[in-house]
Amino acid sequence: MKPADQYHRFVYWSEEDACYIGTCPDLCGPCCHGEDANEVFRELGEIVEEHLDLLKREGRPMPLIRTRPMQELAFA
Repeated sequence: MKPADQYHRFVYWSEEDACYIGTCPDLCGPCCHGEDANEVFRELGEIVEEHLDLLKREGRPMPLIRTRPMQELAFA
């Protein structure tokens, strides 16, 4: 498993913006948008990879993985 695969990514429809929004809560929050959900998810994946590569090049630690959707649902 690649390090980027550990971070949850979400794509959702925004009525306000009339487009899909891509977000990775533990890394960068809402960071891309578009009319096609699959395209937004692909772009989001690239952004996550680039963000982690930048942290690695700068010698900074990877952010903690705090988002655990299934645990939150199971214990709600």
